[in-house]
Amino acid sequence: MKTSDLINSFSEFKELKNIDRETLMHILEEVFRATLVKRYGSDDNFDIIVNVDQGDLEIFRNRLIVEDGKLTDPQREIEYSEAIKIEDDFEVGEELSEPIPMSEFGRREILSIRQNLVSKIQDYEKANIYQKYKEKVGEIIVGEVYQPWNKEILVLDEEKIELTLPKSEQIPNDRYRKGDTLRAIVLKVEMKNNTPVITLSRTSPIFLERLLEAEVPEIYDGLITIRNIVREPGERAKVAVESYDDRIDPVGSCVGVKGSRIHGIVRELRNESIDVINYTTRTDVMIQRALNPAKISSIRINEEAKRAEVFMDPDQVSLAIGKGGHNIKLASKLVGYEIEVYRSSDEGFVDDVDLRDFNDEIDQWVIDEFIKIGCDTAKSVLALPKAELLNRTDLEEETIDEVIRILKAEFDDE
Repeated sequence: MKTSDLINSFSEFKELKNIDRETLMHILEEVFRATLVKRYGSDDNFDIIVNVDQGDLEIFRNRLIVEDGKLTDPQREIEYSEAIKIEDDFEVGEELSEPIPMSEFGRREILSIRQNLVSKIQDYEKANIYQKYKEKVGEIIVGEVYQPWNKEILVLDEEKIELTLPKSEQIPNDRYRKGDTLRAIVLKVEMKNNTPVITLSRTSPIFLERLLEAEVPEIYDGLITIRNIVREPGERAKVAVESYDDRIDPVGSCVGVKGSRIHGIVRELRNESIDVINYTTRTDVMIQRALNPAKISSIRINEEAKRAEVFMDPDQVSLAIGKGGHNIKLASKLVGYEIEVYRSSDEGFVDDVDLRDFNDEIDQWVIDEFIKIGCDTAKSVLALPKAELLNRTDLEEETIDEVIRILKAEFDDE
């Protein structure tokens, strides 16, 4: 293979891979120097000149001219009689620089050079992709669905770089086909087996934060601050916002006129309900706002235990708990307190009993089913109609009847 053919083939490769000229020159020189070390034992007396644009590469070996019979290192020295065969005006003590033709390298060496070049360029590309996406962690990217699988979706960006959206990072209602456009944030970037693995997410709270920044100019400009975001992907999200400018209504700005700003985000998140809440440092007010739309009668707060007992009318309990227990679960996460809901009565507050205290009469797995839907006390279970308990849990009717009987007996005894 001619030198120009070898360089030209990698000039074409450069164009496909978007490798800059200086980098390709460096890679070529590095690979050829490795070949020279293998062939001659050292490369420090060789000069390599690369001209990628012209498809040219020249290698020169520099040797010191010594008197005949005084040659000690043939790799670094040349006898005078041999030197004047190249040019007759050389003198002892001068340095002779002679080109090494590509024909001097054997077929195997040329093949090895080519393979090393491909490997080096691929390594450079991988490192470049890794660095590029490492800087994009937490940013939204738009890609095309290349291959949907059961456990993950393979996505290609505009440069045909492969990205992965695992099942665990997909919204439950996400349904994609090959060729669909997909939006997600870059969750993490890792190197596995010298290959960059870029993981996307649509369930991260950061994805919702970036969507809000894109839709609400006041957030992007820093006039409104997002204090916290909690999500049950595809079901419900709660966002606490505040503004340091009294002239700006943070909730109204996020929602927009007739919901114009929030609707686009809701559609992107597969109809996920988004509650935007005015942030406050007052824990009791924050809990009240977080449990919206339920109306609270009274709150008891234990600052040390980070627990809050919330009392409300019986018809408000199911609203506070929400479908699947999402409302109370998200409210607890948003405020940072464990919230327990109790029914209030005209005479005052009725004592309640933690559902876990019944584990001697009710199997633990049954208790866990109720806790999953936000019912962690006896009265929170009794507050819901049996039909709703059947609908929201995986329990049989007989099991629910028995639980209700046990719980009612507790209060009848009182």
